[in-house]
Amino acid sequence: MIRVAYFCIDPGVPVFGSKGASVHVQEILRSWRALGAEVTLYCTRTGDDVPADLADVPVVVHRIPKGNGVERERFQTDAAAALAQQAIAAGTTVVYERYSLFSDALARVTAALGIPGFLEVNAPLIDEQRTHRALHDETAARHALRSQVAGATRVACVSAPVARWVQDRVLPEHREKVQVVPNGVNVERIRPTPESGGMPVVVFVGTLKPWHGVDSLIEAKAVSAGGWALRIIGDGPEGPALRRLAADRGVAVEFVGALPPAEVPAALAGCALASAPYPASASSEDQYFSPLKIYEYCAAGLPVIASDVGQVPSIIDHGVTGILVEPSRPDALAAAIDDLTGAPLARAAMSVAARRMATAGHSWDGVLQRITAGIPLEGTP
Repeated sequence: MIRVAYFCIDPGVPVFGSKGASVHVQEILRSWRALGAEVTLYCTRTGDDVPADLADVPVVVHRIPKGNGVERERFQTDAAAALAQQAIAAGTTVVYERYSLFSDALARVTAALGIPGFLEVNAPLIDEQRTHRALHDETAARHALRSQVAGATRVACVSAPVARWVQDRVLPEHREKVQVVPNGVNVERIRPTPESGGMPVVVFVGTLKPWHGVDSLIEAKAVSAGGWALRIIGDGPEGPALRRLAADRGVAVEFVGALPPAEVPAALAGCALASAPYPASASSEDQYFSPLKIYEYCAAGLPVIASDVGQVPSIIDHGVTGILVEPSRPDALAAAIDDLTGAPLARAAMSVAARRMATAGHSWDGVLQRITAGIPLEGTP
């Protein structure tokens, strides 16, 4: 029997929440269970939107107390040590961890039990924390990353820039463990639906943060010459500013707010197309994300109008599954949306192509299979 300990020590990720990171956690849990594994979830933050099919997953929580920046970093280290000890005592046979800044849980468990360990890296967190928040003990964060990679059997990174970032920070002998495995999509949970009658609906799904470029989408609506409605699903720090922007521009926007993952398919139903308006950045290395939302759009059979950045051109076949536009250009975004909302036959063809792309090798089960390929999982610690 495969007994998996899944670790998510990051206090910014509610494992049963509505964030993209939360969706990622839940889908990997499902994929492990689809392999017949018994999975125990070890985390610091649970969230309140527990999917019915995951309600029976054992959850071990080590909550992180409130504190200042230095204390909070130390609390994460302490949480990783405490949860790792519980997993060791439970007799797990496989460790899977979503990389977080100060955790060395995977390294502790693999060292103690001599079992396979898989580290999933979704972003260059040290750089993110230093740039966008505050990083007090960067030495500890770097040490934790090196320890985790050294203790892992394989390190799965969501993009080539993330893989390079990891390889540049670990010992040469561990670099061959690193591989690129982009995100996936649950093609059973998210399916195409017919368009609603009336004005075509353009949809965005995601946390409202600056790097999602939703302001460009609102500006595009403001300069648009076409007749289409705009629906924004999600919330976040930029929410108030985006609502003010829409009001200032006189743009009607349906702000749905954050939804549990289980409710997102219904919110996508009836839409005509979707947008991923990522902004321009100073360096291509800044476009390190694997765009979960684009895979979900395609699974829903929605043509995608997206910025031509990062991994996006490798996912969207321009003119086939969607349209690529220059980033941070609301006029170009508006023109592309106007053209496609006025072309129902082209949308229908793109819808079929987008769904076909999503179902051809982009399932979460396929993601986990690529991460674990060639590594024996059965056994006892």
